[in-house]
Amino acid sequence: MNENQRKILFVVNPISGTQSKDAILGLLDDKLDKERYSSSVVYTERAGHAVEIAAKAAEDGCDVVVAIGGDGTINEVARSLVHTHTALGIIPCGSGNGLARHLHIPMDAKKALEILNDGYIETIDYGRINGRDFFCTCGLGFDAFVSFKFAHAGKRGLLTYLETTLQEVLHYRPETYELQTENGSLQYKAFLIACGNASQYGNNAYITPHATLTDGLMDVTILQPFTVLDVPSLAYQLFNKTIDQNSRIKTFRCQKLHIHREQPGVIHFDGDPVQTDADVDIELIGKGLRVVVPSPEREKASTSMLQKAHVYVNDSFKELHEAIMDNITDTNRKIMRKLTKKS
Repeated sequence: MNENQRKILFVVNPISGTQSKDAILGLLDDKLDKERYSSSVVYTERAGHAVEIAAKAAEDGCDVVVAIGGDGTINEVARSLVHTHTALGIIPCGSGNGLARHLHIPMDAKKALEILNDGYIETIDYGRINGRDFFCTCGLGFDAFVSFKFAHAGKRGLLTYLETTLQEVLHYRPETYELQTENGSLQYKAFLIACGNASQYGNNAYITPHATLTDGLMDVTILQPFTVLDVPSLAYQLFNKTIDQNSRIKTFRCQKLHIHREQPGVIHFDGDPVQTDADVDIELIGKGLRVVVPSPEREKASTSMLQKAHVYVNDSFKELHEAIMDNITDTNRKIMRKLTKKS
């Protein structure tokens, strides 16, 4: 290692997500910038192991620790890096990848490595729920309950999560919550309460669509009781970044939140469930974690490409819609001519 190289450690969770990590590790020799980085790789062996690995790396002066895994692995690595000089890197390969998606880190490992090679670093906020750090979202109610069921499902992946959600959604009973913020007190009967440092759970499901990682505030979304008839619109708006426009939804921002519920239960932090008592304390801590993210130049180019794709898709749908309408109009004319002749 020469004095200009930075130390980078790749922490691999071999069981996260549904894909093999061998292909990703195979890219390191070919794609990682050897002029910039001196690298090493370590595998996690148990839950919580990434916390220990990342803490030791930060203590030893490692410049970047890269989580190769899902939101749980990212959480374990990140919580050991808060308020240190060591930056978090992400190669996403989990079930949801909520933080990576919010940061616009590509799901493609080769492109994610390009982000690491650029080495652009931003400092973001993080949250804490009952003493446990989170970086994407946390919550209680139905989403925490589903996280608990999903963790014990025996299988990973989006389909398993959707199956669990659909099995439980019609049987879950809302609770009454008392909320206290720096701005006053509120009480709601709610299906779930989600707090977002970032905007989504993962898989582009935007539960707090206007959340940012650098404003020092968390976005709170409260889903009040709903009927089966509300499910299609809620599902559509969840993935369309407009769930805050639904009449069943209440939203606000705060820096600290105390929640009292009727009895002890499950909470989740970045999708990991844990049982806690009836009182839940959540706070947002500003500017606590350094993260390797897309550079402004790369982000601008990516945004331009997305805008072009969006225009292309919209134009294609417009053309398809016009073609269908023209066909319907032409068919109607033919029918009318036949009817006129018969009469």
